[in-house]
Amino acid sequence: MGGVILSLALTMLGLMLVTFIIGRVMPIDPVLKVVGERATQAQYDAAYQAMGLDDPLIVQFLNYIRDVIEGDFGRSISTGQLVLNDIKRVFPATVELATLGTLIGVFVGVPLGVIAAANRGGIIDQVARVLAIVGYSVPIFWLGLMGLLIFYGILGWVGGPGRQDIIYTGMVPTVTGLLLVDCLIAGDWGAFKDAFSHIILPASLLGYFSLAYISRMTRSFMLEQLSAEYVTTARVKGLSERAVIWGHAFRNIAIPLVTVIALSFGSLLEGSVLTEIIFSWPGLGQYVTNALLAGDMNAVLGGTIVIGTCFVALNLLSDLLYRVLDPRSS
Repeated sequence: MGGVILSLALTMLGLMLVTFIIGRVMPIDPVLKVVGERATQAQYDAAYQAMGLDDPLIVQFLNYIRDVIEGDFGRSISTGQLVLNDIKRVFPATVELATLGTLIGVFVGVPLGVIAAANRGGIIDQVARVLAIVGYSVPIFWLGLMGLLIFYGILGWVGGPGRQDIIYTGMVPTVTGLLLVDCLIAGDWGAFKDAFSHIILPASLLGYFSLAYISRMTRSFMLEQLSAEYVTTARVKGLSERAVIWGHAFRNIAIPLVTVIALSFGSLLEGSVLTEIIFSWPGLGQYVTNALLAGDMNAVLGGTIVIGTCFVALNLLSDLLYRVLDPRSS
């Protein structure tokens, strides 16, 4: 456990070092973003000193570490609010979208990968491989635009861009920040149906990319297990193919699948930027993108730290679950 904690600390230190360097090498003057281009030299110098930019780089980095640990990411130039408050407002929308996408990827991708491996070379296996290839190669922005055109514009099966129709905006009290959950807590089924109609299409797109990764890894794990001697022994003993596949082989891949699913969830948290932009989803991806276009480096670095921390936490969680579920790793 000590090694895990040390590795976690070093990873977080490296993450903060990278974000600090990014903040310094970007061709954006943070002082001008604060005081404006019409500020006098005296005003510029005062702001420069107030922001601690006249200190040696090592001192600036140590101050940066202290501020990040305290949750102080500075103030957003774009919104005028503390970056931490902005992140608390937008991050739940990204978590909700990524969670639903991951659930779709798991509940479709895992069975698909298992069945494809059990029927290697068959029709289902070929379909699974094509779906995985398409999922890795087709740009998500193209799928998003086509999805909006077909399912929203032509068929009208789903809600349009945004998280809710304007008629429901602000009607459900914010408890968790997860709109579907808050609608259930409030017992507002009309708002729940509206929120679900808006999230299902972008979540399905993210779920498809998650499905492509999870099904491919599941198939690979299962093929390795199905070629093992214990599977042959189980078949010789007369066990049904269903019992061999799901009762023996799948149980042995459940542990590495935990890591795969955790990494998939982290990838959706980090990789939902284009999806959020296409669907006008008010999440962290859209927030960071808008901040980057506006030269709002406090918001960009704050969002980067949060996503990086999520990746580190998910890796730590999957490692701990691996140790708990697999006694051989103790």
